[in-house]
Amino acid sequence: MARSMRKVRVGAVVRTNQDKTAIVEMVWKQRHRLYRKQMRRVARFYVHDPENQCRPGDTVRIEETRRISKNKHWRLMAILERKEVADVRPIDLETDVGQEMTQPRILAAEARAAATEAAEVEDVVVEESAAEESEAKEEAVEEESEAEDEPEELEEDAEPEEEAAEEEAEPEEEVAEEEAEHEEEAAEEEPNAKEPDEQEEKE
Repeated sequence: MARSMRKVRVGAVVRTNQDKTAIVEMVWKQRHRLYRKQMRRVARFYVHDPENQCRPGDTVRIEETRRISKNKHWRLMAILERKEVADVRPIDLETDVGQEMTQPRILAAEARAAATEAAEVEDVVVEESAAEESEAKEEAVEEESEAEDEPEELEEDAEPEEEAAEEEAEPEEEVAEEEAEHEEEAAEEEPNAKEPDEQEEKE
């Protein structure tokens, strides 16, 4: 095939994983012939890169060539534009990056632990205050019940006193009754004594 008839394409490098091979992607838009809608078309080419010059993101010009392998029949002509890659300095192996990465987590875990401990202490204090209040209420209830029980005891104590007073009153009543009986007997005897005298006087 004459060089003048070879196809030339421009695209962006997508992958450079394989040795001496880069995958170039070319994107264009095409209008659908019936619906007249813009469609995105993508074509990928396996490009021969013998010196591994390509980097992902580079814009390159490729040219059709003889078949080099099963999928590769394009070769790299020129790199039109290099993708700017940020300069990243290598990490110093002597510095311990682990602490810098784990320190915020450790601090956050300590803060969470402190917060949970404070919450537990507050819960304990609240429970203790509630227990003290309940004990105070129970003591007040017991005192009230004792105060209610004391008048009953006084009433019970008053009942024996009343009984004693009644017992004391009963002997006095008995004495008064006995005296009344004696007086009645004496009164009965006096008329009998008077009757013989009257009989004597009548005689």
